[in-house]
Amino acid sequence: MIKFGTGGWRAFIGEEFTRDNVKLVAQALANIINDENVAERGFIIGYDRRFLSDKAGRWFAEVLAANQIPVHFINKFVPTPIVMFKAKSMNCAYSACITASHNPADYNGIKVFIEGGRDADEVITEKIESQIETLTAAEVKSVDFEHAVDSQLILEINPMNEFVDSIIALVDIESIKKANLRVLIDPMFGVAKNALQTVLINGRCDVDVINDGKNPDFGGLMPSPSAATLYRLKHLVAAEEYDIGIGTDGDADRLGIIDEKGNFIHPNEVLMLLYYYLLEYKGWKGSVVRNIATTHLLDKIAQSYGEKSFEVPVGFKHISAQMEANDSLIGGESSGGLTIRGHIKGKDGVFASSLLVEMLSVTNKKLSELLDEIYSKYGYAYTAEGDCTFKPAQKDSLYHKIYVEKSLPEFEYEVEKVSYSDGAKVYFKNGGWVIARFSGTEPLLRIFCEMENKAQAEYVLQQMKDFLSL
Repeated sequence: MIKFGTGGWRAFIGEEFTRDNVKLVAQALANIINDENVAERGFIIGYDRRFLSDKAGRWFAEVLAANQIPVHFINKFVPTPIVMFKAKSMNCAYSACITASHNPADYNGIKVFIEGGRDADEVITEKIESQIETLTAAEVKSVDFEHAVDSQLILEINPMNEFVDSIIALVDIESIKKANLRVLIDPMFGVAKNALQTVLINGRCDVDVINDGKNPDFGGLMPSPSAATLYRLKHLVAAEEYDIGIGTDGDADRLGIIDEKGNFIHPNEVLMLLYYYLLEYKGWKGSVVRNIATTHLLDKIAQSYGEKSFEVPVGFKHISAQMEANDSLIGGESSGGLTIRGHIKGKDGVFASSLLVEMLSVTNKKLSELLDEIYSKYGYAYTAEGDCTFKPAQKDSLYHKIYVEKSLPEFEYEVEKVSYSDGAKVYFKNGGWVIARFSGTEPLLRIFCEMENKAQAEYVLQQMKDFLSL
C-alpha cells in the first residue's frame, strides 16, 4: 500500500520503499501529467543525501522520460527548497524530491509538488494513489538513464547558484556584512551546508560547520533539529561564543535555532521572532498562518498590528494555500517549517535561517533579548509536546476513543470549545489548548499543549496521555 501523508509518501527502505514502488509512483504521476496535457512544461527531480535517494531519483526520471515527459534532473544532492524554487521559476505543473525529510535513517520517500512549486494537496495525492491501485508492473514504462540523457529526454541541471542568489537578493545583505556575526551550522548530515554557508559567507559572517559529510545513519540521531538532537550545537555555541547556532533537518526545509547562551529556541518562538521582526522592525504588513498545533501567541502579535491569524490543519500544503488566498506575510508550524511571502510556496530552512541572521544584524540585539521583548509585550506561553508510540492493534481503539466516542479527560480548566477538524483540539477559556492527533508521517500519536507556564502545560499533556493509556 502506497499512501501519502502530510509530507509526501514515506516508507521503510527495502520493505515498502523499493525500486518497483518508486517506479509505480512515477508511472502514476506520469499518467496524470499526460492526461492533463501538461508534459511540455517539464518536470524537476531532486534528491537528498539519504541512502538510495540518488538511485531512486534516477529510477523516477527513467519512468517519466519513457512517458515522453521532459525531465530536468538535479545532478547532485540539494535541499528540498531548491526543487520547489526551480519548479516555480520554470513554471512546472509537477515536480518531486526524493527524501524522507526528518524521518529516521531507515526511511525514504517522495515529496510531490504542484503548480508554483507548492506541496501537493490531497486531491493530487489521492489521484496518484488511485492510479497506483490500477497499475500493473507491465504498465510501468522505463528507459535507461544514460540513454535518456544522451537522447536529451533527461537534462541534468544544478540550480544551486540561482537559489543562493535569490536568497541574497531577499535579505538585507549589507546589514549582515556590517554585523560581523559568528554562526555555527549543524546540517545534521543533511543537505543544507552548501547553500546556507554560501549565503552567510556572502554576508561576511564567520561560519563554522559541524556534523557535515555523508552519513547514512545521520550520526545515530533523527535528522530532526530539536533540543534533544542539537545537544552538541547547544554546547559549542555557548562555549565558543557564537551569536547563533543553526540546525537544519535532513532535507533542509526545517530549522532549529540555538541562542547565544546555548538555549534551544522552540520553533514556535522562531515564528514569533520572525513575524514580530517583519512587522515591528521592517514595517511590513500581512497576516500570519499557523497550523492547529502551533502557538496562539502569533494571534496576539497579529492582533496588535491590526492583522489576522489563520488556523489550518497540519500539513504545509494547507499553510501555503491559506497564505496564497490571503496574501499572508508568514506561515509556519511548530515542527520548524516556515515560509515568507515573496519566496517559494513551501518550507525553507535556508531562507528562514538567513532571515534570522538579518534580524540579529538589523536590530543589533541578541536572540534572547528579542524574545524577552516579545514576551514583555504579549505575555508568556509554554508548549509541551509528547510523541506517543502505540502498537498497531491499538490504533483502532485510539481512533474510536478520539474521533467516534469523542471522549475527553475531566480537565481542571474550563473548556471553551472542541474541534475535530484535525485530531481533537480542546480550547480552554484561559487561552490555553491541548491537541491529540495521529502523525501523517510516522506511526505516532502527537500531543501538544500550550498553557501560561510549563507546569500547567506538562500537567495537561500528561492528563491527556493517561486518559488515552499512552
